[in-house]
Amino acid sequence: MSDTRIADVRVTPIAFYDPPLLNNAGCHQPFALRSIIEVETEDGVVGLGESYGSQAVLDALAKVTPKLAGLDVTDLNALWARARAEVQGEMQGYTGNERLLPRVVSAVEVAMWDAFGKSTGRRVCDLLGGQVRETVPFSAYLFYKFAHHITASEPDAWGAALTPEGLVEQARRMKDLHGFDAIKLKAGILPPDEEIAGLRALRAAFPDAPLRIDPNGGWTVATALRLLPQLTGLIQYLEDPTVGIDGNAQVQAATDIPLATNMYVVANEHLPANMAQDAFRVILSDHHYWGGLQASRELGRICDIWGIGLSMHSNSHMGISLAAMAHLAAATPNLTYDCDTHYPWQTDEVIEGGKLAFEAGSLRLPDGPGLGVTLDRAELARLHQNYLDCGITVRDDATEMKKHWPDWEFGRPKF
Repeated sequence: MSDTRIADVRVTPIAFYDPPLLNNAGCHQPFALRSIIEVETEDGVVGLGESYGSQAVLDALAKVTPKLAGLDVTDLNALWARARAEVQGEMQGYTGNERLLPRVVSAVEVAMWDAFGKSTGRRVCDLLGGQVRETVPFSAYLFYKFAHHITASEPDAWGAALTPEGLVEQARRMKDLHGFDAIKLKAGILPPDEEIAGLRALRAAFPDAPLRIDPNGGWTVATALRLLPQLTGLIQYLEDPTVGIDGNAQVQAATDIPLATNMYVVANEHLPANMAQDAFRVILSDHHYWGGLQASRELGRICDIWGIGLSMHSNSHMGISLAAMAHLAAATPNLTYDCDTHYPWQTDEVIEGGKLAFEAGSLRLPDGPGLGVTLDRAELARLHQNYLDCGITVRDDATEMKKHWPDWEFGRPKF
């Protein structure tokens, strides 16, 4: 009988190239930070996880991981208890100070699921309740972007996209490369009417594509209300148009367009107020900050009971996170909308075999037990060296943006 008790947990921070993508908070830095988590059992099986690489998360993981030795990889309640005893702090988030604890738990929890699957010869999606879809659909994730980082002299492979024409070309390439159906535009950067013009150009170029726009809370309530007539019939859902549950509830009350969020309903304590005010009718879950795969599965059940749409949020990530997202989505019956992913923007990879491939806009689960992915240790070492060399320990989009537009100022809401 296999011994699935934890013998060791290793955390390796990495940094990988990220393009100059724009959002309401600024511009992506040249390197994105992540952490790679390895949970090794006493039988020598290694489960993999991936999470944030910010200093706050790394410091918290350094406190928690030494306390997990001897824990069975199935004992998620003990993981929460031991992590709770070590992690009391908070981190700055969209709703103010958000709990650090779920982010730390999720980092280790995914690796525990992977280790359990590999120890028993079963896939994570089967451990989560069984596969309900053969492939997981994802959307093209469009960004306004600069041609290159300030530190580079030549345009990157995607070039600039600051006009409607640039967005259409970006979408065309995304669709050609990956076959995506739905299209999401990250907004809250340019004056709203310019961004609506971008949506109209996308609709003209792709008449049948479901469209979404995400201003990242960058519009005032008044602006969002003014724009609703232009958005009606144009978009599939409107993501986080303004700030907070109260403000978005005012917008939702004025439209039949579903409002979606990954900013203001990001923990269990936000759910009652959202239900009471009917602020958001779609939740973009993210196992990295909800507390892992089990917590996300529970969120899916809550959404099913309350008739709330469900999809997935994304940040800049590697293949371990993508595999975890896919296994969770494959085991979630009420996945209502195609999932978000930044993955097509990433050129580095930390798993063997290189990047996972989308086919017709969807991802088929990797073959094999657990998550079905294995670490490429040479790439892990290279990306860890990137982390040591790049000098970035905290994501700072605002400072990066000012390198390009010195007069730019952050605002939420801004327009």
